[in-house]
Amino acid sequence: MQVLLLLAGRSRRFWPLSEKTLFPICGKTLLEHQIARLHAAGLKNITLVGGAHNLKAAKKLTGLPTIEQKNLDLGMRGALLSALPRLKKNEPVLIVSGNDMIDAEGYRLVMAKAAKMDGAILAKRMKEYFPGGYLSVKGNRITGIVEKPKPGKEPSKLVTIVAHVHNDPEALLNAIGNVDESRDDGYEQALGKLFKTKRYAATPYNGSWQAVKYPWHMIPLLELLLKDITKPSIHKTASIHKSAVVEGSVVLGERVRVLPHATIVGPCVIGARTIIGTGCLVRCSSIGADCVVGFGTEIKSSVLGSHVWTHMTYLAESVVGNNVAFGGGCIAGNLRLDEGMVQSIVGESRIDTGLTKFGTAIGDGCRLGIHVSLHPGTKIGAGTFINSAAVISGDIPEGSYVSMKKGEMDIRKNRTRVLDAKERGKFRKKLGADIGNSHLLPCQSCDSREAN
Repeated sequence: MQVLLLLAGRSRRFWPLSEKTLFPICGKTLLEHQIARLHAAGLKNITLVGGAHNLKAAKKLTGLPTIEQKNLDLGMRGALLSALPRLKKNEPVLIVSGNDMIDAEGYRLVMAKAAKMDGAILAKRMKEYFPGGYLSVKGNRITGIVEKPKPGKEPSKLVTIVAHVHNDPEALLNAIGNVDESRDDGYEQALGKLFKTKRYAATPYNGSWQAVKYPWHMIPLLELLLKDITKPSIHKTASIHKSAVVEGSVVLGERVRVLPHATIVGPCVIGARTIIGTGCLVRCSSIGADCVVGFGTEIKSSVLGSHVWTHMTYLAESVVGNNVAFGGGCIAGNLRLDEGMVQSIVGESRIDTGLTKFGTAIGDGCRLGIHVSLHPGTKIGAGTFINSAAVISGDIPEGSYVSMKKGEMDIRKNRTRVLDAKERGKFRKKLGADIGNSHLLPCQSCDSREAN
């Protein structure tokens, strides 16, 4: 089975975070997690289809063969027009979206169904309306697809997940080449044509599924991935103070240091060389490499990139990029006063996130001064500096400088250079000298821990 893993989307809706397929979570990028699940399903012949903006990095990370999609405006149709001519014509192809994270069992199911038909489409039976492609079915056979119908007009409850098997790639290519190019649903048009002449099976799937389009989707994705961590794994070079508590399924990377009276409650993943400071509480989170979780910080159900520094900071249900620093007393609110659905701005619209708890999403290279407060659902663009005691009540564009004037946010262009993460090495070096090694226990002597 040939696999096309489609990555060419430009992650515009993932703002303020960078390329989503390369974003780190639970010790791997999203792309690596997807490849691992494909491998678990026995799929090894994988080709990445991306754009000039991400393909070089994806190839370097995975070593897999790649195909560049030249015209990104054509969406999935453009990806397949670029990729299908380079595949074997007599071998089935599985098309997988870089936006959809599912269990390996989903791939096994759709391949098994396709073996008896001309193809198969994985689908989730939805209890509530979801803005996706709905399948029309007669018995087990798909008769059509309706993209984002109005609520109440769905032809069925089955929403397609992009794990599609086509036993005849050439027929798919011909169908894609014969669609109305003025519309943006070229792939769906091609599917509609194929469903009329070939037998495609609807494949119901009841396992885990998380679509990743917006930054807040990393929160339920985190929950999904943390379920895979079922036992502790602590690197032999990690060290834990005798007064610290490490409880449950916790992964500590190389040279992680857990300082006095810190508490880590699993499942959690803590990246290499990260320091969990005195009196900190970390719960159900993914923290990247080379972070300093400073004194008195609480991090809950959040995803942090690498080189993130905090000090007496509260982050819950939040997503933070790389090379971000929080001054003392920063707080990201994650719950509305009325405990309703948290909303966020996308373009010119305010939309529901689908979450009652969502704090903030912060892009790379940001600096937040002391006592900065963030309203639930706010997003901070990369390279932004926020002055002390600011109250952030809305999204902040990239490269901004924010201060308060007469109780309102004053947003200007940031003229201060963002220090590279490596330039903060002097602080980390001094921190290491101040901490010392007294009362630190090697991981082998900690009860109920595993050493790598």
